Amino acid sequence: MYAQLVDTGTQRLRSTAELPPEERAFQERIDAGVKIEPKDWMPEAYRKTLIRQISQHAHSEIVGQLPEGNWVTRAPTLQRKAILLAKIQDEAGHGLYLYSAAETLGVSRDELLEALHSGKAKYSSIFNYPTLSWADMGAIGWLVDGSAIINQIPLCRCSYGPYARAMIRVCKEESFHARQGYDIMLALCRGSAEQKQMAQDALNRWWWPSLMMFGPSDADSVNSAQSAAWRIKLFSNDELRQRMVDQTVPQVEHLGLSVPDPELRWNEERGHYDFGEIDWSEFHDVLKGNGPCNRERLRTRVQAYEDGRWFRDALVAHAEKSAAQRAAA
Repeated sequence: MYAQLVDTGTQRLRSTAELPPEERAFQERIDAGVKIEPKDWMPEAYRKTLIRQISQHAHSEIVGQLPEGNWVTRAPTLQRKAILLAKIQDEAGHGLYLYSAAETLGVSRDELLEALHSGKAKYSSIFNYPTLSWADMGAIGWLVDGSAIINQIPLCRCSYGPYARAMIRVCKEESFHARQGYDIMLALCRGSAEQKQMAQDALNRWWWPSLMMFGPSDADSVNSAQSAAWRIKLFSNDELRQRMVDQTVPQVEHLGLSVPDPELRWNEERGHYDFGEIDWSEFHDVLKGNGPCNRERLRTRVQAYEDGRWFRDALVAHAEKSAAQRAAA
């Protein structure tokens, strides 16, 4: 998931009977499947949780351009370059949709970006890993965007209207991203032995971080329980991760590659794949800022923002001048 370990500020999940009248009416609307809109009354904890979740999602889309941007000039063909550019452009658009959705909750975009650039706000752990070969472009599209789709499709039905509506277009575009990633892997696996080995190496490096994207098991998490009650989280981390494994293993087999997990087995009784234990110490270390590329990613993002300051200032100056001219007319 692009938003990980979102804190709802809840100590325990209260029953409907324990809620004050206004909050009880709010919860009943959600339970009835009614979308919450920006001007509707909402609990402060609901508003803050959505800001955390949507902004972290937006930050992840923006920072997520950086690992792929490194390969635009090194794409093997003009067609691959054009496709990669279109994908990166989509990610920028996703960030803008999501920042706009967050702004409907009463927070400014400047506040959100300041939190990101200062290191206060987080983005998905997956984007703190290096892209070492062209095959990584395939692995990111196939595994990372594929995992994102599994998480994000349910968000099209979440309780907050602007977020749900933004996710509809995001998911359609992410589906293209996943297909182009798999197409890169397929081309490599049909190529030379060296190219197929490149694809296997990318799979080896991105498999476990992709499973970590969904976050640790949240079966006993009060934050996840509250988010589920508010319908801003519709499935548990473990359910989503299992879907990813079940969906992806047959695709790996079609490529003629091997999942880097010696414990992977089909469980006939469960009707799902069993898989090995995830190294959550790595996940938490990356979230703390100690991943392979944390500092590089944030430094690059801040530099890009500063490099574009003159253009933003020019747009503001032009808007102010136009407004003054209209007022004087």
